[in-house]
Amino acid sequence: MRFRGVASLVLVASALAVFVRLVEPFALVGVAQSRREADGARLLRGSLDLHVHMDPRTPGPVTANDRADLSTVRIARARGMRGLLIKDHYHPTAPLAYHMRLEVPGIELFGGFVMNRANGGVNVPGVEFMATRVRGEPGRIVWMPAGDSEIEVRQSKEPNRPFVAVSRNGELLPEVKQVLSIVARHGLVIASGHIAPEEALMLFREARSQGVQHMIATHAMDLAGRMTLEQMQQAAQLGAFIEFDMRNVLEGDRVAAIRTLGPQVCFLTEFWTREGATNVYASLDGIGAFAEAMRTRGFSDDELDLLFKVNPARILGLEAP
Repeated sequence: MRFRGVASLVLVASALAVFVRLVEPFALVGVAQSRREADGARLLRGSLDLHVHMDPRTPGPVTANDRADLSTVRIARARGMRGLLIKDHYHPTAPLAYHMRLEVPGIELFGGFVMNRANGGVNVPGVEFMATRVRGEPGRIVWMPAGDSEIEVRQSKEPNRPFVAVSRNGELLPEVKQVLSIVARHGLVIASGHIAPEEALMLFREARSQGVQHMIATHAMDLAGRMTLEQMQQAAQLGAFIEFDMRNVLEGDRVAAIRTLGPQVCFLTEFWTREGATNVYASLDGIGAFAEAMRTRGFSDDELDLLFKVNPARILGLEAP
């Protein structure tokens, strides 16, 4: 009987060992995922995304699902994010931010004005209204044309369609300078949008001469207004922060550019990550995996905080964490 008892114990122990070997990889995956999610939660807490697209859907097929809606704002609040700045290429978003502040308290919400044709082009009265006539001053960023800039139109399939000019014969247009004076007077942010790099540098020089304190080189390594590293360095020397899209920053030489420029003059926007066939906003696992990838490239937690929290706050003139 004793032998049978010992044999039974041996069989149980062997079976348990086999079970442990089978489940251990899954347990390790679970632990790793939990760590990533905790890492993502830490990085999102107190962060600011200054480029959240909330353009309404246009007629026709849906080609992407990385546009925000009210549920996105609630997700950001649940993640403990400090704030969002809403962008719409074809409508001013300060009024939208005003109403969303009432609907979703507990998160700082801002808007802006894109100098596209649907918004009146370089619309001096429109910028003045945003700066002075919306309670709580939610309007913070003025973007140069994005979608309607001259360089984009010239390089498009419709090179003869109308565009919004910001310069002529190497000089900024008078109305652009008027917009800059409003930006300076009210402590707003000027962003380059999608204009040519040479125009962006003209814009920053004039903005600096007028006393503008907050400037952004929009998506400086993407789209028609893509800058060289030297141009980005010039922009930073003029006082502009260099914006990188988090969705593609791990591609190409973007991470190397951030290291060369210095994280102290860069920031990240558009906190979307891919999960299967879906783009997910502020995913704990996705943001944690991104942080992990950046660390393998030599970035510290403090540097990631600069990119997600500190520099965006400085851009908006908020107290930095």
